Amino acid sequence: MSPRLAAVAVHLLTASGAVFAMLALLAAADHQWDVMFVWLVVAFGIDGIDGPLARKYEVKRHAPQFDGELMDLIIDYLTYVFIPAYALFGSDLLPGWTGWIAIIVITYASVVYFADTRMKTKDNSFAGFPGCWNMVVLVLFAVEPNFWVILVVVVVLAAAMFTNLKFVHPVRTKRWRAVTLPLALAWTGFAGWAAWVDFAPGSWATWGLVATSVWLVSAGALQQLVPARE
Repeated sequence: MSPRLAAVAVHLLTASGAVFAMLALLAAADHQWDVMFVWLVVAFGIDGIDGPLARKYEVKRHAPQFDGELMDLIIDYLTYVFIPAYALFGSDLLPGWTGWIAIIVITYASVVYFADTRMKTKDNSFAGFPGCWNMVVLVLFAVEPNFWVILVVVVVLAAAMFTNLKFVHPVRTKRWRAVTLPLALAWTGFAGWAAWVDFAPGSWATWGLVATSVWLVSAGALQQLVPARE
């Protein structure tokens, strides 16, 4: 395969995320939340591999007519923010006015954050919570806490977008990647299984989701507390 063809193939892989976003939206419109999350997990998996492939096959050099970063950002907003926010609103997790607050806070704060040129740190982590609402909402569906807890989680994470708290990128943040990347892969597996069994109460996938989520959320802050050795 020629370098140009390989680079175009990577762009096409990235673009397929839009199709899975649409499939997730169609499932959400029918309140088929388990199906919606299956498609979102598929899109999440594609998002995890297209970046390394883009760097390996040098897409900016061999297929510069397509802006892969812009394509990725558009799809991320759909799959990370827009559809998960609708799921919170359309489900029974946030009744009445709480659902309105959640979708307004999530969509508004996230579009501002996604446009912030300072969102990446020097070590390829994220400055502030990176708007991974798909991960947050999936865990909330699995755990089903009280609606006040959900509302507090939404507000706190939205506020955390605009702080100096660091959140690691499982693939690109080199420090502790030997731990973070396998746990991110495990999270994806737990998420897919939890959605596949329609978030069955007491499922082992739920506990796996919670455990891996705690690490993924806190690893960046721990790195700030424990500076790297020179």
